[in-house]
Amino acid sequence: MTTAGSSTSSTTDRIDGMHTIGVPVTDQDQALEFYSKVLGFDVRVDVPMPQPGGRWIEVAPPGGGTSVALIQASDAGAAGREIGIRFTTADAAATHRTLAAVGVTVGELLNWPGVPPMFTFSDPDGNGFEIVQHD
Repeated sequence: MTTAGSSTSSTTDRIDGMHTIGVPVTDQDQALEFYSKVLGFDVRVDVPMPQPGGRWIEVAPPGGGTSVALIQASDAGAAGREIGIRFTTADAAATHRTLAAVGVTVGELLNWPGVPPMFTFSDPDGNGFEIVQHD
């Protein structure tokens, strides 16, 4: 076992990035519509899976590196919870207004001293996310 600060691996066999984060959804078609049409994400992958009716769907913000996989919710991965993903935007207030105007459930726009403006929002399954304004 290694401890923090020590390593037995070389730089070539370490984790060096993040590709996809799974988000459980109850209806993949509804989720795909929300993420692509409402949030404006690009659809990177939408292919059938071996199990009947299953699909592998990945979406991402335009130009974004890490994608979101819209995975079918199950007992092991239920929908409707805080996901812990923070998306970024150039203008949190404008994004807040835009999402609220199209009926997305958004939280209060927070403007704390020394912290970038941010707010929470939920997808149609009740999965919770944050949007943070970048520099």
